[in-house]
Amino acid sequence: MLAAIGMFVFDTQTLLPDRIGRDRAWRHARDDRFLAPAASQFVGPGDDKVTITGTLVPELAGSASAIETLAEMANEGEAWPLMDGTGTILGTYTIDRLANEGALLIDNGLARKVDFTLELTRVA
Repeated sequence: MLAAIGMFVFDTQTLLPDRIGRDRAWRHARDDRFLAPAASQFVGPGDDKVTITGTLVPELAGSASAIETLAEMANEGEAWPLMDGTGTILGTYTIDRLANEGALLIDNGLARKVDFTLELTRVA
């Protein structure tokens, strides 16, 4: 297992991510002061976003239906626990965006290769 969101597990039977990126921010309120640097106060954590990208090749590994499973999860509008491959729970995330692009089409229009990007935002 490379990662999991909710009950969806990223592995050789579903989707194999090539990259997992995390972008975290922290918020600071700043007020201008006369003849002095701006005053700054820490006001808490900001956005915590995770981006998972990869390539699906159904003939070798993964399942084309896995992308639709993630889309169905996103349609529910729920927040899902995200766990990395070591079993560490990173938090609860919503699915904000799922993009996929097929290539190497065969005669019936099916893609032999599908690149995907999944964007998540932490809510708890």
